Amino acid sequence: MAQPALSALASHPIHGGQSGTIGAKPNVLPLSIGDCELAETADTVVSTPEIFAYWLQGGRVDVGFLGAAQVDKFANLNSTVIGDYQSPIVRLPGAGGAPEIAALAKETIIIINHDRRKLVDRVDFITSAGYLDGGDARKKAGLKGGPSVVITGLGVLVPEASSKELIASQLHPGVTREQIQDATGWDLRFEDEVAETGPPSETELAALRELLERTEASRRQAS
Repeated sequence: MAQPALSALASHPIHGGQSGTIGAKPNVLPLSIGDCELAETADTVVSTPEIFAYWLQGGRVDVGFLGAAQVDKFANLNSTVIGDYQSPIVRLPGAGGAPEIAALAKETIIIINHDRRKLVDRVDFITSAGYLDGGDARKKAGLKGGPSVVITGLGVLVPEASSKELIASQLHPGVTREQIQDATGWDLRFEDEVAETGPPSETELAALRELLERTEASRRQAS
């Protein structure tokens, strides 16, 4: 299961999904947005058009969790192709509902592994809009919300207030400025005061471990 889904589920056990589930409370990590575990534990299941038209376009989604193959310095996401669109090196699974979530949720949180292949100066293809070319480009395009934070394996990046370029605000314990800069595909800047990311609480760790143990046990039983 992708990191954004794991984070969303671990942080809040009741959530909605683009497959139409509202108030899903899965006991294990779902294999995908179409996993029956989501429907079986949901308060209700609505049509996919309703999710997009009533919930997203209606401004009823507060936070969306997203991941991608690439994220650039303006928090645009690519899950379409690596390389030229007409002759790509790799053709990726595609957008799903990510463009609508990125465009219409009040806030998006991006979670991605941190290396130069993923954190790039400009994405090869904009699948889901972050701040486009930076500055007020997103606002001019008529898009709502926007990415509030990019959480990686090395630290936390946030959009700079005016330029909307991602800058480092936190480093995970043991990570240096040189290390995160070397793993980033643009000249990464830092906030004036860079904090160290706080450790997860024992309660949070216990919840994650129990979730993963239940999931592993369920997969073994199914096989």
